[in-house]
Amino acid sequence: MSIIEFNPLWKEKLLNRFLTYVKIYSTSDAESETTPSTPRQWDIANHIAEELKTIGLEDVSIDEHGYIMGYVPSNVENDKRPTIGFISHYDTSPDFSGENVKPQIWENYDGGDLLLNQATGFTLSSSKFESLKQYIGQTLITTDGNTLLGADDKAGCAEIVTAAEYLIAHPEIKHGRIAVGFTPDEEIGRGAHKFDVAKFGAEWAYTMDGSEVGELEYENFNAAGAVVKIHGLSVHPGYAYGKMVNAGLLAAEFIQMLPANETPATTKGFDGFYHLMDITADISEAKLQYIIRDHDEEKYEARKKFMEEKVAEFNQKHGEGTAEVEIKEQYRNMKQQFEGKMHIIDLAAKAMKEADIEPKIKAIRGGTDGAQLSYMGLPCPNIFAGGMNFHGPYEYVALESMEKAVEVIINIVKA
Repeated sequence: MSIIEFNPLWKEKLLNRFLTYVKIYSTSDAESETTPSTPRQWDIANHIAEELKTIGLEDVSIDEHGYIMGYVPSNVENDKRPTIGFISHYDTSPDFSGENVKPQIWENYDGGDLLLNQATGFTLSSSKFESLKQYIGQTLITTDGNTLLGADDKAGCAEIVTAAEYLIAHPEIKHGRIAVGFTPDEEIGRGAHKFDVAKFGAEWAYTMDGSEVGELEYENFNAAGAVVKIHGLSVHPGYAYGKMVNAGLLAAEFIQMLPANETPATTKGFDGFYHLMDITADISEAKLQYIIRDHDEEKYEARKKFMEEKVAEFNQKHGEGTAEVEIKEQYRNMKQQFEGKMHIIDLAAKAMKEADIEPKIKAIRGGTDGAQLSYMGLPCPNIFAGGMNFHGPYEYVALESMEKAVEVIINIVKA
């Protein structure tokens, strides 16, 4: 049985903290080369750093790249326990607008459709999203239909900060030193690129960045980003015969060269895919932004090679230099980094069971900062944060799911 009494005061703290975070515009930008990739991420980064100081964490720091670290001090005399950590990211996905987020609270959800926006008629349908049924009677936080919510991963941020505050307020819960970290740019695959593992000082950590209650993940996609540029030739359309090369039309042709049944919408489980994220095109130039994903390392390497071969094939047809591709690694499958370290997973599973949660151990069809951190020497599996339908206007989270995430953090700590 859990020793945590998550009374209305702490529920309110958690809810208000989350609502504050999601209202702060912090979308990242894959086109930028800076870290953070957008100046707006500094707003929430500075807010979180100041909050950690206010609630009593020690050695709170925020570096020149926006990485935040702080520590809940040990309250055990002559403590020899390992320092463990909890990490989340504060940027939101560029897949959908994260500006001017207006969260809505629905208490005692009845299982039906939610009309999120009276003016537009935008509705969160319980028939389209059957997962809603498992939250009957709970408090849901949704969008207003115009933006994403930002539960990915501001739910994780709010849970970690609330757990840290709870531990400081309840010294009767004995624990070792706890490190907490918050990162920019996870949504564009760069969240851990400049994370100082040595400074963080944890023996292992957990990202609070999963979805529904019970998720526990230590296996993920291998991931790369690919940018295909196609060069055309613009001339006046009245005199274009035999001269014009329309890059937009060529882009449409190239898109059809990749397998139509290997996209996110047509794959599941351990299937890999090519995902067209964005298109910009005019007559003279087109740019296609893809992500490439596969759990299997050999298949992943083959996917990257396949993309390069298709560009070469395209150039053979349309002339050398018509298309070019740049492929950049984002992260790798962290599964092999847990060989001989399964106690890290077992501890989290035990903490969930103590909170009356059945662990759902599965592979992530995505990635987290933990994937990169595990290769940087910080084993870092992923735990649920509670949000659903990430990266779009149908996103929502149950307050009760966030409470359970806080409970799991504290159960891990006291173990």
